Amino acid sequence: MTEFEAQVDRVVSTAAELSPDELSSDEMDLVDGLQGLAALVTGGLSLDDLLAAVAGFAARAIPGVDGAGVTSIRPKGTTMGVAAWAVTKPFVREIDVIQYEMLQEGPCITCMQDRTAVISGYLGGDRRWPRFGGRAGRLGVASSMSLPLLITDQVVGAINCYAYDSDVFGEHAVQLGTQFAGPAAVSVFNAQIIGEARDTAAQLQRALVSRTVIDQAIGIVRARSGSTAEEAFERLRQISQTENTKLREVARRIVEDAVSRARARHT
Repeated sequence: MTEFEAQVDRVVSTAAELSPDELSSDEMDLVDGLQGLAALVTGGLSLDDLLAAVAGFAARAIPGVDGAGVTSIRPKGTTMGVAAWAVTKPFVREIDVIQYEMLQEGPCITCMQDRTAVISGYLGGDRRWPRFGGRAGRLGVASSMSLPLLITDQVVGAINCYAYDSDVFGEHAVQLGTQFAGPAAVSVFNAQIIGEARDTAAQLQRALVSRTVIDQAIGIVRARSGSTAEEAFERLRQISQTENTKLREVARRIVEDAVSRARARHT
């Protein structure tokens, strides 16, 4: 039996309640979703685009889903912060805004904190999230299933599934969803790593550009004043502090002024 946290006062359906044809159809949908997931080239997609693609495949692979979302998190000390998320339907985005930005309460947050699947058959009456459940219910959403995305013991995000009808997600849906969540976690984790590498490269590039401009400004100040490199740099630093402006902006202004004066002399 697949482990999950269920609503205590709801009856959870099992795979035995489904016909052989329904079980076969669900298995085929799972295979289609996994094949689509395997075809993703993580390096060619931004994190947002990859999350959107994974959300679409999750909605295809997991039975009973009316709308799905995939969330990526960044660890913040002992707590987890949502870095990005993507959804398949507008109503899922409404739910996620309530969950992440307004209340910090809901099934996705619980599943990531507890590192286990979490299902609800009737959100409006689920005592685990008294504020969130009522708001989700007023949007017409009754059932939810959230699955943590795990790399070993590290949570990298979650898959969230929602349905308008009550008691849609049971043991069978959790089982199929868990099979999908494993490779989905790898895709999301890889996208996170690639995104961090791109950000680091961009930061280094900006730092190199800033260093070049500062060196140019130091040269201009030295040429005008006959000062040493250390004295010229100290002059730039003093201007930066006096004007409460970043050093690279002061340097950029000096360089642009020198270029403008040179052009004016030539014309």
